[in-house]
Amino acid sequence: MLYKDEGKRFGLGSFKALGGAYAVRRLVSERLGASMADIRAGQCHEAASAITVTTATDGNHGRSVAWGAQQTGCRCRIYIHAKVSEGRAQAMAELGAEVVRISGDYDESVGVCARDSEANGWLMVSDTSFDGYTAIPRQVMDGYATIAEEAMTQMPTPITHVFIPAGCGGLAAALAAQFWIELGAAKPRFVVVESEHAPCLVRSARRGRRTSVKIRRETGMAGMSCGEVSILAWEVLRRAASHFVTIADNAVAPAMRMLASGRAGGGGVEAGECAVAAPVALIAAACDEKASEAMGLDSQSRVLVIGTEGATDPELYAKMLAGM
Repeated sequence: MLYKDEGKRFGLGSFKALGGAYAVRRLVSERLGASMADIRAGQCHEAASAITVTTATDGNHGRSVAWGAQQTGCRCRIYIHAKVSEGRAQAMAELGAEVVRISGDYDESVGVCARDSEANGWLMVSDTSFDGYTAIPRQVMDGYATIAEEAMTQMPTPITHVFIPAGCGGLAAALAAQFWIELGAAKPRFVVVESEHAPCLVRSARRGRRTSVKIRRETGMAGMSCGEVSILAWEVLRRAASHFVTIADNAVAPAMRMLASGRAGGGGVEAGECAVAAPVALIAAACDEKASEAMGLDSQSRVLVIGTEGATDPELYAKMLAGM
């Protein structure tokens, strides 16, 4: 198993740093007619201050959008749902974002954000796509594709399998598409991992069409608590993913402790709740003869797992390591 650690990405703690901030810079560049070089150099802050970007988030994507807004000089309004931790809310506020908490779940926060943005002329920077809204999520996914490009240059031998966590599916689709573009028929098998409490992609795969699920119980893997599949993601994953699986929440904390201890090999890894989803699924599949056979896993397999985040909420991470 090879673990790609996104926990140190740009100091923001997760892979999301590659998507939201990039999309914000692209949007501000297009709105002001300025070059990306000028935007990165901070030469458009005064003009950008009239622009407000928004998003709905479980935490990590909002942090990336807030960071992008801080870099460009535009305003930022972030919508979070009832179960987002105070630590993650504070991290976004410290980057200058106005954080608005709603009483519903993630999918409801997306709806509120979309309605408020349309009413006020704000620019919504979502990492999930829906009817009539695909251009910006595609830019976010373009940023995520960097992970696949890096992996293909970093791996000493070709990868046979990729195990990857999914919420709305944007990351999984971005990486699957990039591997497909670069490798064609030689692309690795993609195993998409969800929480058993938010199996929108599993349900979609079973029905052969994009299908939503009602979140009746929030998963402890906060960034994966999505009941709506991204339109863009489904169009890729329905063709590119080989398997869709779910894992139980009770496996998360033990896996976090295992990685932190270094018992998995390669030294200790600071892996957040969502980051352990892929290793948990791989271990479960490797211990199940039928699953291993179906996925083509054997002693010759070279498996890449995507560790999507570090300790993005240090207080929660410490509690989970302590078994609290």
